[in-house]
Amino acid sequence: MTKFPRWAGPSFLVACLASASSPAATLHYDSSIPEVRFAATEIRRALAQRSVPLVEADLTHAADATTGTRFFLASTPDQSRRLAAALRVPPPTPGGPQSYSIRKQGNTLAVLASDPAGAMYGGLDLAEAIRLGTAAQIADSNHQPYIAQRGIKFNIPLDVRTPSYSDAGDSAQQNIPEMWSFDFWREFLDEMARHRFNVLSLWNLHPFPSMVKVPEYPDIALDDVMRTTVKFDDTFSTSGKDMLRPAMLEHLEIVKKISIGEKIQFWRDVMQYAHDRGIDVYIFTWNTFVFGTGGKYGITAANDNPATIDYFRKSVRETVLTYPLLAGFGITAGENMQNRKDDFSNEKWLWKTYGLGIADAKELQPGRQIRLIHRFHQTDQTEILNSFKDYPGPFDFSYKYSVAHMYSSPAPGFARETLRQMPPNLRTWMTVRNDDIFSFRWGDPDYARAYIRNLPGPDKLAGYYMGPDGYIWGREFIGTEPDTPRELVMKKQWFSFMLWGRLSYDPALPDDLFERSLAQRFPEAPAAKLLAAGVRASRIIPQITRFFWGDIDIKWFPEACFHHPSKFYDIRDFVKGESMPGAGVMNIATYVKRLAANQPPLTKMDQMTPLQVAEQLHADAGAALRLVGELRPEIDPAAQSKELRFTLGDYEAMAHLGDYYAEKILGATDLALGRKEPAIRHLEAALEHWKKYAAVATAQYKPQLLTRVGFVDLNAITASVARDVEIARTW
Repeated sequence: MTKFPRWAGPSFLVACLASASSPAATLHYDSSIPEVRFAATEIRRALAQRSVPLVEADLTHAADATTGTRFFLASTPDQSRRLAAALRVPPPTPGGPQSYSIRKQGNTLAVLASDPAGAMYGGLDLAEAIRLGTAAQIADSNHQPYIAQRGIKFNIPLDVRTPSYSDAGDSAQQNIPEMWSFDFWREFLDEMARHRFNVLSLWNLHPFPSMVKVPEYPDIALDDVMRTTVKFDDTFSTSGKDMLRPAMLEHLEIVKKISIGEKIQFWRDVMQYAHDRGIDVYIFTWNTFVFGTGGKYGITAANDNPATIDYFRKSVRETVLTYPLLAGFGITAGENMQNRKDDFSNEKWLWKTYGLGIADAKELQPGRQIRLIHRFHQTDQTEILNSFKDYPGPFDFSYKYSVAHMYSSPAPGFARETLRQMPPNLRTWMTVRNDDIFSFRWGDPDYARAYIRNLPGPDKLAGYYMGPDGYIWGREFIGTEPDTPRELVMKKQWFSFMLWGRLSYDPALPDDLFERSLAQRFPEAPAAKLLAAGVRASRIIPQITRFFWGDIDIKWFPEACFHHPSKFYDIRDFVKGESMPGAGVMNIATYVKRLAANQPPLTKMDQMTPLQVAEQLHADAGAALRLVGELRPEIDPAAQSKELRFTLGDYEAMAHLGDYYAEKILGATDLALGRKEPAIRHLEAALEHWKKYAAVATAQYKPQLLTRVGFVDLNAITASVARDVEIARTW
């Protein structure tokens, strides 16, 4: 064996990555493994950005001497051990799935992984270090996931005939064609992998007619992709029951000509591509919806209809058989079910359909594992356990961790009692709902890190999936200066997704990584100041949501001070509003009562008072506005990207929104204390802040219809904001 050469230090690695005059770098990997090929592509692109030529080779030449920089990606325990021995570096630290070690020896950087996903993540680390110029700083390290399953919740608008829970909104209707574009999924899944997400959950009220052909019910399978030309509004049921209205079927347009067989192949290809990025795909349903069946075969939404039970059971069976890479199902004993107490109760119905349907598939594919995730929603733990005691495979629960508002408290307490009562052999997934921020870019590493660290440990937690109900994380259609093709929401809000995904894998990642990422993305701006501006602006919405709490999405949309259907929260609502339970924030009514009872003074109260909330909002808003104001003159207008301009606009908009809410809280508190004149002055100030907020936000984003909230037009809402002043005058 050739002796492996040693070099003195990092300067050689720096030189090799500096210019095209350097010797070519060499990348050794197993090109037959898709996850590793993806990482290799990222390394290749990063080197190309630095004009470093690259030679690619397999792993059989590890001991050969060379004068260039060398990268190695080993993707199995055996490969990793043998490579470590050949390179004479410490062996990898034993770890579970997705684990990897990085070893550095002179001009050599090696990823020694436990599996292909770990090799991919390690390779992505190397590519990132090359891009950020930190490759020379890499030291030996060991990595394993802090949270094993890190997912995206995606309400998927497949077709007007098989709608999602979010279809009564502009973003859903605009994204229907994208759901049937492989270019979309290729881009989306690549982004998920880059940010270390490894679960994609697709949520739909009744997806089967658009995804599978059931032999016993062949006429239900739907060819083509349809959309309605009927204009949507805010009158749709918030339970999804009328998401498909008869008039919509009378006015259809074909989005894509495609047979059911081609649809099946499409979703097989999507799942294969996801698998090649280390991503598991799940299908989630609500129940009992029968959209797309058209009343055929006697199928109805009734729990006690034997035709419906048989149809669902066979649809579940066929979905498992049709999609070999489907990881599992998520189910809900919720909307559109009849809550019976007999043999057709919700849980018994779910067992007869999903439980037995999966069991039927396993009889035909005995080695198949299908994970079933049962949501804690409109149901009872004991009933779930009794009904699914014979489930033939992995079984987990799921709980709405922050109800609908992940941007509220980093330590929500809603799940504590449920977790305490959960059997020790079972675990739960957390549904992390973002129905707080749809338009703006968000970026507070400390908040994301704290939220992640406050999640239950691995003895209770199976994983999480985050996403909205009121908006579709597909392509972005609200920008006033759109790209062609439209930008992915995940790319527009890349920094937010980076924070949540990367910190979920490793919450110890330092802020320096995120600052360097901003510097690489926006070389025209001072990164430290840009990060600080984003942090202060990003604190606004969590703070106001802790103070003015509406647990589910239809009760509170902070971007517009709105609730369903298209209703503005006026100053009277703020006077009597509730604060988030357990968040350490006092509402106005409690504050006034405690003052009247001569309880502890402001500085000694055990909860944050309304005045302190307003003070904090003003402080964060003021800091964000100051930083944005300092950044703009420091950036050469000729070098400024559209993305940076819009990012600064988002931070400015959220800051003005913070000032608006601060003044509204102060005005509401004064009214509750009988101080009319000061209240009027605060509400007049609030109106001016709202006008600034609306002006900045609408310069970047168009009005839109949001599912479960209504039509949001910030300029039109200004009239409602102004009425708060009149309400105060006649208080």
